[in-house]
Amino acid sequence: MPALETMRLAELLKKGDDEYRRRTPKSQQMHSIAKKFLPGGDTRSITYFSPYPFYTARAEGYRLHDVDGNSYFDFVGNYASLVHGHAHPKIVAALRKQLEKGWTYATGAECQYQLAETICKRFTSMEKIRFCNSGTESTMGAIHAARAYTGRDKILKMEGGYQGSHITAEVSTRPNIAEAGPADKPLSVPDGPGIPKSVLRDVLVAPFNNSEAAEKLIKENKKELAAVIVEPMLGSTGQIPPEEGYLESLREATEANDVLLIFDEVMSARLSVGGGQKFFGVTPDMTTLGKIIGGDLPIGAFGGSNDIMELYSPRKKDGIHHSGSFNGNALTMVAGITTLKMLTASAIARINSLAGSLRKKVEKEFEEAGVDAQVTGAGSLHNIHLTAEKVVDYRSAATVDKEAARLLFLSMLMEGVYISPKGLFCVCTPMDKKTVEAFTASLGKILGVLKKAK
Repeated sequence: MPALETMRLAELLKKGDDEYRRRTPKSQQMHSIAKKFLPGGDTRSITYFSPYPFYTARAEGYRLHDVDGNSYFDFVGNYASLVHGHAHPKIVAALRKQLEKGWTYATGAECQYQLAETICKRFTSMEKIRFCNSGTESTMGAIHAARAYTGRDKILKMEGGYQGSHITAEVSTRPNIAEAGPADKPLSVPDGPGIPKSVLRDVLVAPFNNSEAAEKLIKENKKELAAVIVEPMLGSTGQIPPEEGYLESLREATEANDVLLIFDEVMSARLSVGGGQKFFGVTPDMTTLGKIIGGDLPIGAFGGSNDIMELYSPRKKDGIHHSGSFNGNALTMVAGITTLKMLTASAIARINSLAGSLRKKVEKEFEEAGVDAQVTGAGSLHNIHLTAEKVVDYRSAATVDKEAARLLFLSMLMEGVYISPKGLFCVCTPMDKKTVEAFTASLGKILGVLKKAK
């Protein structure tokens, strides 16, 4: 924590690492084997943490159980996709029923248009949609559609915005600030090797929550700009909500300059029945989805108006070819239908209220301990940032004390509470007040120890 001396912080981190290793010997052994066949023992970058991730044996509701017999309250929820928790009985029953009928066909299936209809009725910006298999694919499809529809190549995204793992999206998601240029006009920085320079020329970057900077870039590049893509709430950077008027300004600027506005709602779809766009009151031209709409099975979807989505019709001779062996597979479709049927307005209101209560308790614990922290988010999605600076964008989020954040993560894990290493915590429908109390009790115990260690 900011109030701890560097030497004391290092000492506590070593103690946390040692305790973690002591409790997870089987996970350590499995990770050693995994490294022989998977680069770094990993196949999904976000789930890795040092010294090694624990390995899950089973999960139900809001509980994870690792191979060493440890149990955890799961406040990560597969990074917000498990809105009904693990192995919900109704979703399991729907999957079992479908398994007996087969699960992938090279034909149409009734469940495809049933889920599509459900989604289109919830999201007013989506008159027609296409299914794919991940949030990454959903943003790929939406960007392709925007470029085809407008006849322009450039895309504007937000610094720190994560739109998946494809080359157009892998720009300025987590840039080194020293190399990222001015705060009001960030440079387009590749997220790693293998991103062509041509991509960097076609992907513009603006700071999140800065209306003036975005409006200027949109106006200056309107003849070449196909779309602006933005998360209504900046997700992987730490659940940073839009400031008042920000999304409205993007909507006005894109409309005034004949540029499409895409909302990446892979995470924010759970904020209301109509997602972040309904929650914040701004309607985009296109929307990308994933996570919750497939009941936590692999899924993505993108959609918009009939005019835009007609580009994907196989009847259109000069349209966009879009295929995938598992697009619209029956298992994912029935899981999605079941999930959204249960995700009513009242169910969302309950988890949003529960998460709001948890947030207040978390803020109180930090305040009473005298530890600098900000909690950002909305609805059932929140994030702890260990910094004294108000967090409104990527650069303010980057002021977090990373070593202190790692200590908090490990300490919570040892208390049986799983939050993300970056501080994400979200609430799912099986949780109740007792779950919130378990979280705050663990946090209070940890902060009490840290307060004594100052």
